[in-house]
Amino acid sequence: MDTLLYISAGAGVGFAVGLTGIGGGSLMTPLLLLFGFPAHIAIGTDLLYAALTKASGVWVHHRQKSVDWQLVKLLCLGSIPATLVTVFLLKYLFAGSEHYSPILTTCLGIMLTLTAVVLIFSNKLSKLQFHSQKILSGNRLKYFTALMGAVLGVLVTLSSVGAGALGTAILLLLYPALISVRIVGTELAHAVPLTLVAGIGHIWLGNVDFSLLASLMVGSLPAIYVGTKIGKYLPEQVMRMILATILLVLGVRYLL
Repeated sequence: MDTLLYISAGAGVGFAVGLTGIGGGSLMTPLLLLFGFPAHIAIGTDLLYAALTKASGVWVHHRQKSVDWQLVKLLCLGSIPATLVTVFLLKYLFAGSEHYSPILTTCLGIMLTLTAVVLIFSNKLSKLQFHSQKILSGNRLKYFTALMGAVLGVLVTLSSVGAGALGTAILLLLYPALISVRIVGTELAHAVPLTLVAGIGHIWLGNVDFSLLASLMVGSLPAIYVGTKIGKYLPEQVMRMILATILLVLGVRYLL
């Protein structure tokens, strides 16, 4: 019965991802916590789930030439080392997962709240784009992009949330000339190695439940396809606001 429940959970999250285009980590980790999994298992398993479900999307965007691989390299230059450092610190600064789980839960609350805020105010980013364009350019922009990648690396490793919505927001702010399809493709292409490296790090920490991961994948892959097809006929802004409200409630809950 548990396996059927997890397959159903994977299908539900996959369907929501297909409808809204928002990464499953924002929903999957809180759902696994609701099922009674400890924070470190929920986050570690979800990171690998995210890497596997996003990988096919990267290939599609690559074939469409909608990935800016130079930007992906800059983001990875910051995020991958930051992810590895974070995993090593969790391993050697704490006696076990029970000692750092409160940090993971708090970080999850922060990231869910930030993701909700980004979704709610995504239309307001154009004003901030103007200011960022005046301040950052040339090498300064490259360094800041890598720095933002490092910030994402730490936060995603600790929460499994943010590689999608926050990564997109960063690209929107720093590169206003980038068309939307290339922003989506570039964010996705960065999210896969980030979540994969973070997920492998959590395997090393003993934080991944592989039977749970398999059940989630069985349910989610076909559901993402169905959700994508149905999502074309639903108002995107309404769906995003509903999701943002859910994430905001969850974020505040894990912060308190």
